[in-house]
Amino acid sequence: MIKTTTNSIQISVEVKYWPQQSIPKQNHYFFVYFITIENQSEFSVQLLRRHWEIFDSVSEIRMVDGDGVVGETPTLAPGEKFEYNSGCNLTTDMGYMKGHYIMKKLLDEKEFDVDIPKFDLIVPARLN
Repeated sequence: MIKTTTNSIQISVEVKYWPQQSIPKQNHYFFVYFITIENQSEFSVQLLRRHWEIFDSVSEIRMVDGDGVVGETPTLAPGEKFEYNSGCNLTTDMGYMKGHYIMKKLLDEKEFDVDIPKFDLIVPARLN
């Protein structure tokens, strides 16, 4: 598990290769990532938007921006966690993702960024 904390918001990421959704002979590799967002601040916050940078081993870069995560814009009181999972496809068996969330503090409506740590997307057989 990879973790990082920015502005008292901790992001934890786990990733798994998903062979059931992958077709290596057609250059289609699918990964599922599991994210936990934990509010370690003294204030309630809301996740508004996300920004992803997705890289594969042939230097293809995709940028993904959107509202919320998995159709939600969760609000977290101090000490609360929000967990979700999503997926990403690559055309190679190796790559990585990184990004950030745009959140706001509900007390004063001030927006701030929270880093999503870089995590590798690697087919396990590639590591042998």
